[in-house]
Amino acid sequence: LRLTAEGGTLDFDLAYRGPRKVAVPREQFVEGAAPAATATTDWLQREITEPARPGVTVAADGTDAMLVTGRNEASDGIASGLSYALRVQVQGDGRIVASAAGITVRGARQVTLLIAAATSYRGPTDQSAEPVALVRSVGTAAAAKSYEALRRAHVADHAALFGGMTIDLGSNPAAAALPTDRRIAAGESGTDPGLAALYLQYARYLLIASSRPGTQPANLQGIWNEGTSPPWGSKYTININTEMNYWPADPAGLGLCVEPLLRMTEELAVTGARTARAMYGAGGWVAHHNTDLWRASAPIDGPLWGLWPCGGAWLCNTLFTHWDHHRTDALLGRIYPLLSGATRFFLDTLIEDPKGRGLVTSPSVSPENLHPFGSSLCVGPAMDRQIIRDLFANTVAAGKRLKRDAAWLETVAAARAKIAPDRIGAQGQLQEWLEDWDEQAPDPHHRHVSHLYAVYPSGQINVRDTPELIEAAKVTLRRRGDLSTGWATAWRLCLWARMGEGDHAHDILNGLLGPKRTYPNMFDAHPPFQIDGNFGGAAGIMEMLLQSWCDTLHLLPALPSAWPDGAITGFRARGDLRVDLTWRQGRPQALTIRGPAGSTVAVQAGKESFTA
Repeated sequence: LRLTAEGGTLDFDLAYRGPRKVAVPREQFVEGAAPAATATTDWLQREITEPARPGVTVAADGTDAMLVTGRNEASDGIASGLSYALRVQVQGDGRIVASAAGITVRGARQVTLLIAAATSYRGPTDQSAEPVALVRSVGTAAAAKSYEALRRAHVADHAALFGGMTIDLGSNPAAAALPTDRRIAAGESGTDPGLAALYLQYARYLLIASSRPGTQPANLQGIWNEGTSPPWGSKYTININTEMNYWPADPAGLGLCVEPLLRMTEELAVTGARTARAMYGAGGWVAHHNTDLWRASAPIDGPLWGLWPCGGAWLCNTLFTHWDHHRTDALLGRIYPLLSGATRFFLDTLIEDPKGRGLVTSPSVSPENLHPFGSSLCVGPAMDRQIIRDLFANTVAAGKRLKRDAAWLETVAAARAKIAPDRIGAQGQLQEWLEDWDEQAPDPHHRHVSHLYAVYPSGQINVRDTPELIEAAKVTLRRRGDLSTGWATAWRLCLWARMGEGDHAHDILNGLLGPKRTYPNMFDAHPPFQIDGNFGGAAGIMEMLLQSWCDTLHLLPALPSAWPDGAITGFRARGDLRVDLTWRQGRPQALTIRGPAGSTVAVQAGKESFTA
């Protein structure tokens, strides 16, 4: 980045040395006099009545570094749990003086900052890490290398993931010449196909930066939280938002980024087993609608949100989809205990519907929605039945592949067959509840479309096998409306794409890319900022171009008329497949599929089908 102002020209560059390492911004004066500069800390406050730096210590750390230490705040009567440290070291060709007030640099034409941060967190039951020692170690190691070496390592680390996929949706040269904020301001016009391609690649960048082996999963803000009291605590809402964060990961060639989600789910299964025993007297494990750094698994916030027992099951299904894109037994061996544990919980807790409609959960909610009787609590909402149907099927498939628990898997399959089926209501809609309450529900445009889980991200309801349920899902979506919060708009995009409605999906995408749902820096506008909309939008773009479900690869299943010519490379599909595709005038022109030796796949391209 080059900045020019009165008095001189400044080049700014930034390298980031891998997960949990060091950020390295560098400033270099190209023209003009180099002014004196001071690096200081500023502290966000929860309330203006608080001290400026509650519990924070700032001190010099040698002659060229500053060390900030402290503890996080107590909350809701719970004592502070973590200590942290931030170390800033300055390198430059001038005079550098560090003190508690900051680091002053005089006469330097080039300044590099080495910024390292750490906490005492090792895991949900271990806070014994020493953050001061960690930041000193990381900072010292970085200081021993040149900026050029650090930058090369940063570029190589990023490129190893980012370089695996390309997308070309055509271009509008006039739009492409504009700054990004102006392209977003005009995003609703739908005349800038390059903006959609940029949005997808930006989402890939966000996931690479926020979810890597050794880090936590991407939370509601990814890693870009600007406050001490972030929206929804920057936690993990697992009744849609966390799962949506990972929808684009495998199709976009970022399977490595799913590892933190797998590790979090493994840790959550431990606390979830305690919750299953204590709350339900059940085996296995359960998690409700939200979790956090400590892997909380019990209900929180009230019944409208919290009394929903399928959060852990949905995470399991997400992980099985991850495995399905790679199909290694080592990965499945990690996931199977999670699947089987969640399945055991529901085998213990599902009940027979009193009206004889099949097995159901009770009590539960359709996430965050009210039915017409002034309550959210209900028996067997559609989403629960759909998620558990997938969970049981995935458990059986995993167990058979690993040759485990054969007799028990028969029990699971028998229970799956008894789960109450999806129902079509009097308005022709897919029912959200066992009862036909949709028409009377107080919010006909509710942001959650939970009962369409079976359409996307699942494939239980699909255009090939269940056309009557697809039509009911379309009725539901039309009644809900196209535009909602950022992430909810992205889900609608994915749903219309999965149902093969390319121009409708494109209309929704235009709304998502416009200024009402995308900030000038391309962050998703819930509002406020939530990163799930970015990831859901990226998944929707890929769904328009390539889908893989029910053991079939679908080419251009929802291609909008606005993208008649284009190309993709490096898209991933289920079965450990890598796909390159070029199309002209809306029809496939060239196709390359790479997969395991000896593998075959059914391919659908419009009305044509073949085996590759």
